[in-house]
Amino acid sequence: MAAPDINDPLRNAMLKAMRRLAKSVSVITCVHEGRRFAMSASAVDSLSADPPSVLICINRSSSIYAPLAQGAAFCVNILAANQQDIAHACAGRLKGEDRFNEGNWSENAAGMPYLTDAQASVMCRQDGQFEYGTHTVFIGRIEEIVVGETVSPLVYVDGTYTTSTPLPPALAACA
Repeated sequence: MAAPDINDPLRNAMLKAMRRLAKSVSVITCVHEGRRFAMSASAVDSLSADPPSVLICINRSSSIYAPLAQGAAFCVNILAANQQDIAHACAGRLKGEDRFNEGNWSENAAGMPYLTDAQASVMCRQDGQFEYGTHTVFIGRIEEIVVGETVSPLVYVDGTYTTSTPLPPALAACA
C-alpha cells in the first residue's frame, strides 16, 4: 500500500470532520500465545443484536493487529470518565505488558483480560474480518458481558479526552 498523501485536501477535510465525531473510548484486549495485548480505541460500534455482535477497526501497524489477524478472541472494555490514565497507557505511552500496570485487571474463565471497573466489558470471539485501507474491521460475536453500575463515559473528541454527563431521568425517557 502506498504511503498516505498528507497533502490530499479530501483526506485532510475528512480527518478534520471526524475530529468532531465524539466517541466513547474503549480498550481492546486479547491474549495470544500466552501474551496479553491492549490498545485504546474509539473505532468501536455495535453491529447487530441478532446475533449480538460488535465491530472494531484496527490499524494494521498496531501491536494488537497480528494476534487479531490470526483470529484471537477479544474484549472491548468501555472506559469510564475516571479511566483516562488507562486510555493514555494503552494509546502508546506504555508498551506490551506494561499497559496492564494501569487499572484493575482480571481475567474471565477463558483467560481474557478485562477491566473490572470499566463501564462494560464485552468479550467476543471473532466472527469475520475484512481489510480496508490502513485498517482491518474485526467482527466480534459477543459471548460474555460484564456491566458496571454507573454510566459515565470517557469521550474522545477533537483530539482530547472529555466526559459526558448522563441526561436527567425525565430527559432520558424522551431520548
